[in-house]
Amino acid sequence: MIAVVGPTGSGKSELAVSLALALGGEVVNADALQFYRGMDIGTAKVTEAERRGVPHHLLDILDVTEEASVSDFQQQARAAIADIHARGKRAIVAGGSGLYVRAVLDVLEFPGTDPAVRRRLEAEAEAAGLAPLRARLERVDPVSAGRLGDARRVIRALEVFELTGRPFSSFMPSREYFGPALQIGLEVDREQLRERLAARVHTMVLRGLPAEVQRLDAAGLRSGRTASRALGYAQFLKVLAGESDLEQAAEATIVATRQFARRQLTWFRADPRIHWFDWQDPELAAKAAALCR
Repeated sequence: MIAVVGPTGSGKSELAVSLALALGGEVVNADALQFYRGMDIGTAKVTEAERRGVPHHLLDILDVTEEASVSDFQQQARAAIADIHARGKRAIVAGGSGLYVRAVLDVLEFPGTDPAVRRRLEAEAEAAGLAPLRARLERVDPVSAGRLGDARRVIRALEVFELTGRPFSSFMPSREYFGPALQIGLEVDREQLRERLAARVHTMVLRGLPAEVQRLDAAGLRSGRTASRALGYAQFLKVLAGESDLEQAAEATIVATRQFARRQLTWFRADPRIHWFDWQDPELAAKAAALCR
């Protein structure tokens, strides 16, 4: 498996297509927000023209009312990769959603869920507060108790312990590839990226992001736990609610996107297995293809 990673706006999609053309490959999307049908402008989803004839997998697979699941994605992505390889092609995973990339590449287990157990724990938290649940987690999984702060994650950790008998912390990923893999990272100039992200948001607005958000709002965007919080969509929903204007929404989107890019860089920089290339190198595609070969 080949993976192209890096912060938003760094050119991952373009490089993935170039590698696919050079290596006889197909692209597997690992951007969680590009799973959603209709979320095109705000996610910078690759257009048909930008795909240059390269097949893309796991785009437009969810309605905005559905919740993205990293465990479901792991199964779907690995099935797509197995099919691509079985046909003699090369799978190229592309995306900036760090956990989703690792779910494909690394040995990573996802414990199941039980709605009844979850509801019971949520009711306990509502009735007695979070402190008793946190104390319980301290006894059974002190590692998670020290790391998890909000109620949702504490409840999830206790749910996993009840269902599996194992501490939630035991499911944390190690840097061990699930199968042969190579990661290519795009090294950016941070100030140039900041400027590019601001320009990109303004371009999205001109291309019709407010109208896209309005259409998706009519399709149930506000009720989608994942989609409604997406960069740009959350900010422009406030415009529709009369809580902001277009200029304020654009500026808030720029700030949030820059913060997200910083978090992505921190995430990917922590992985010593990534081979980094200058995002503006004129020979980027050729050098990356040579490494893959």
